[in-house]
Amino acid sequence: MADKEKKVVETEKKPQKPEKKKGRIKEAWRGFKSEVKKIVWPSWKQVLKNTAVVLVIVAICMVMIAALDYAFSHGIMALTDLFAKH
Repeated sequence: MADKEKKVVETEKKPQKPEKKKGRIKEAWRGFKSEVKKIVWPSWKQVLKNTAVVLVIVAICMVMIAALDYAFSHGIMALTDLFAKH
C-alpha cells in the first residue's frame, strides 16, 4: 500500500509580497460599513423600557445588599458584645 501512495513534493514557495497598507485599510473599511448596515437599532420606546428594567434591578440589588450589610454588621456587633461581657 505504501508504494501506491503518491509522494507529495514540497515546492519552495516564493515569499509573497505584503499587501499594500492602503488596500488593507480599504478592505477593512468596506467590511466595517457592511457590518454597520446589519445593525438593528431598538426603538426609543424599547430603550426606555430596558432602562427602566435595569434601574429597577439595580434598586432591588441595592436594597438587598444594604439589608445584608445591616444584618451582618449588627450580628457581628451582637457576637462581640456577647463575648466581651464574659
